[in-house]
Amino acid sequence: MSGSIENRPEELRDFEPSLGEFRDGVIEGLSAPAKTLPCKFLYDDRGSHLFDEICEQPEYYPTRTETGILKRHARDIARTLGPEVRLVEFGSGAGIKIRLLLRALESPAVCLPVDISREHLLAASAALARDFPHIRIAPVCADYTAHFELPELPGVTYRSTAAFFPGSTIGNFTRAEAVEFLDGTRELLGSGATMIVGVDLIKNEDTLRAAYDDAAGVTAAFNLNLLRRINRDLGGSFDLSRFRHEARWNTELSRIEMHLVSLREQDVVVGRRSFPFRAGETIHTENSHKYSLEGFRDLAAEAGYETIDVWTDESRLFSVHALRAQ
Repeated sequence: MSGSIENRPEELRDFEPSLGEFRDGVIEGLSAPAKTLPCKFLYDDRGSHLFDEICEQPEYYPTRTETGILKRHARDIARTLGPEVRLVEFGSGAGIKIRLLLRALESPAVCLPVDISREHLLAASAALARDFPHIRIAPVCADYTAHFELPELPGVTYRSTAAFFPGSTIGNFTRAEAVEFLDGTRELLGSGATMIVGVDLIKNEDTLRAAYDDAAGVTAAFNLNLLRRINRDLGGSFDLSRFRHEARWNTELSRIEMHLVSLREQDVVVGRRSFPFRAGETIHTENSHKYSLEGFRDLAAEAGYETIDVWTDESRLFSVHALRAQ
C-alpha cells in the first residue's frame, strides 16, 4: 500500500434546481398552447443512466463518432489548452469523454464536472478521482444554463481556464439560446478562455431518426421517464401506457424533435392542476439541432468566440470545435 494515493472529490457545490423550479417548469410547459417540458428535467438519476445506455445503442452514432475524434486529436486539443489548465465540463454525465482529455493534458490544475443530476455526478466524480489520483476533482451540481459560480479552491493555481461541452448538447438549444448560453460562458470562464464543443452535423434523415428512436426502445424509455418523474415528485397522474415516444425531423429548423404523443383523449393531473389532452396531441420534450461547420462558426462568432480549430471524422458526421473567447 505504500506510495499509493487515495484521491477523493472536493466537497460538492450544490446548486441543483429545487422541486419548486421543477414544478413551475412543468406547469408552465403543460399550460402552453403547444405543450412542452424543459429537457433539462429529463436527467434525474434514472434518466441519466438511461442516457448512458442510449449512448451505447448501435443507432446512436454521436457518442462513438465524437469519441473517435477525441481519441485521434486529444493531443492536439491538449496543445490548444496548454499546461496547468482549470478544466470545466458542462453536462459531465458519466465522465467518460473527459478522461481522454485528462490523460492528454499536461499537468491539469483541477477538473470541475458540472451536472444537473446530483447522484450521477457524485458517482462519476468519485470514479474520476480514483482514476486520476493526482488531479483535484471539484464537482458542481447545477443547471449550467442558469447563473452559478465556479469554486476557487485553496491551493489550486492555474494558467488558463477551458471548458469541455461534448455530446452535441449545444444542439438542445435553439440558435438564439445557444448564442445566449455561449455568451454566458464567456462571463463565467473569463476572457481568453477556450471552449471545446461537440457539434453534430447535418446528415440524412434516416440516420437521424434511427439515432433518436433506437430499436431497443431505450430513447423511448428515457423520454417517458420524464412523465414518471412528474408522477413521483409532483403528484402527477400520467399513465405512461397512454403516451408513446416519437422522433421527428424538422427540415426548416434542421433539428430532431422528441415528442410524447397522447394515444387517446385524456386528462392528466399534476398537483392541483388538470391538463386536457386530445388524441394525437404531443408534449415537445427536446430538440437536437444539427449544423454545418460554417453555420456553427457563425453562431460562435455571434456569441463572442473565435473558432481556432475544428476536427471531424472522415464521414463528416460529427465535429469538435475549439473556440477562444474574445
